[in-house]
Amino acid sequence: MRMLGRSLMGLLLSCAMGGADAGAANLRWASDGDVNAMDPMTRQETMQLSFLSNIYEPLIRRNRDLSLEPALAERWEQTSPTIWRFHLRQGVKWQDGSPFTADDVVFSLQRIQSKNSSMRAPMSPVKEARKIDDFTIDLETHLPDPILPQEQTNFMIMSKAWSEKHNAVEPAVIGKEENFALRHAMGTGPFRLVMREPDRRTVVERNPGWWDTPTHNLDRVEFNVIGSAPTRVAALLSGEVDMIYAVPPQDIARIRQTPGLKIIQNPELRTIYLGFNLSREELASSDIKGRNPFKDVRVREAVALAIDEPAIASRVMLTLGRPTGLLWGPGVNGYDQAADIQFKLDPARAKQLLTEAGYPGGFRVGLDCPNDRYVMDEQICTAITAMLARVGIKVDLNAQTKTKFFTKILAPNYDTDFWMLGWTPATYDAHNVLYTLLGTRDGKRGEVNVGGYSNPALDELIRQMGVETDPAKRTRMIADAASVVRRDVAVLPLHQQVIAWAAKATVELAQPADNTFPYRFVTVK
Repeated sequence: MRMLGRSLMGLLLSCAMGGADAGAANLRWASDGDVNAMDPMTRQETMQLSFLSNIYEPLIRRNRDLSLEPALAERWEQTSPTIWRFHLRQGVKWQDGSPFTADDVVFSLQRIQSKNSSMRAPMSPVKEARKIDDFTIDLETHLPDPILPQEQTNFMIMSKAWSEKHNAVEPAVIGKEENFALRHAMGTGPFRLVMREPDRRTVVERNPGWWDTPTHNLDRVEFNVIGSAPTRVAALLSGEVDMIYAVPPQDIARIRQTPGLKIIQNPELRTIYLGFNLSREELASSDIKGRNPFKDVRVREAVALAIDEPAIASRVMLTLGRPTGLLWGPGVNGYDQAADIQFKLDPARAKQLLTEAGYPGGFRVGLDCPNDRYVMDEQICTAITAMLARVGIKVDLNAQTKTKFFTKILAPNYDTDFWMLGWTPATYDAHNVLYTLLGTRDGKRGEVNVGGYSNPALDELIRQMGVETDPAKRTRMIADAASVVRRDVAVLPLHQQVIAWAAKATVELAQPADNTFPYRFVTVK
């Protein structure tokens, strides 16, 4: 554990600021899993990026309604089809008091595009960052990119000098390497890290030198990891914590009826889906030797026809899920309700397809699933296991904490045969889903293409929509891509979640549809 005490001068500054500081408050909240690392360039995972966005900042950020607004860049414009010019905010200080400049942006682009970064995909369209002067940079893209401002809202800028001083010029691979940035943080944002106890507690305090005018009144935020759902709910009911992130569906009514507490509930942009390993000639977890059953599209379709997703959404998730046939839902650019066609439950047809594919007795396979990341994640995987057993597919469920789960299945390991994962497109555009989850892996594209799916026709559609500036043409390309994904059963979309948080009535907060928790929107009465 490392604790960075706040200096007396910092305390005096904090008290002297007035405004939002008057009546400053503390917030204690809990979730079922921890943030994987303090380095914002190590993993494309909502919980991690959400937490770190309170410390680090991008050039352009998202507001309460997810619309774009200036952050470390005051304004931006295109000077040519492939060049975006960003005018940086002057007077911004890093939390160690040093000035923020264009050098930090150039360094951060090089760092996020390094081989160890798992955040390369959103910034992969960028060819180069060029410093024009201390407060002006150009980002040149390989090809015209119509949505670059949306793509870089998770491009969190790091201090060049701090990273060099602490030998953290490149990100470390979580679970394989260590460096200073994995356990420490130093940004320009509204809060600064003061305590980090992995898998237990992380504390941030107000940054008195933040460039923006605070609308929150928080002086200190304590994030606690409470893996047990009953214990987490009990902590809220007893007043031990002020808010819990991810409420067990079975406890929603009880909390709603408790005086002094409230439920905050809204639809989420994230889609939960099942993936298949298509790169292995033989599945390590299967009893079928010399063949990979999932390489046959009939087997993948059989899986789809064996799963009763409406039953999962209504009975397992207690209506906190919206069944879907697409990898992106309402609120994501490119969503088309007419194309949102789900596979209908048909166990008899599933058995027939397995027989046609050469597996009349079914087969055995392992299923990797988190047990602390999504709404009722382990319970959903347990239900899927039972449903697949009815058609002869015997599933060995491996439910694990998200830290172990992500390290196992994501780059660079891709160590899984069959898994459940969730994805929120960072750009709120279907291109991000296709490029990141289903494009052929090439070092940039397909970074979270865990199963190694590859279809040249889809790759070409992804390439075209990435540079197409005509909205109507681009929408048609997205629809064509959705058809390819469905025909191939490249992955199996299950549902979009409904976010359910609970808090004391005295806590006012924003609940964006991307399931982030920005402290800068919180006030405690």
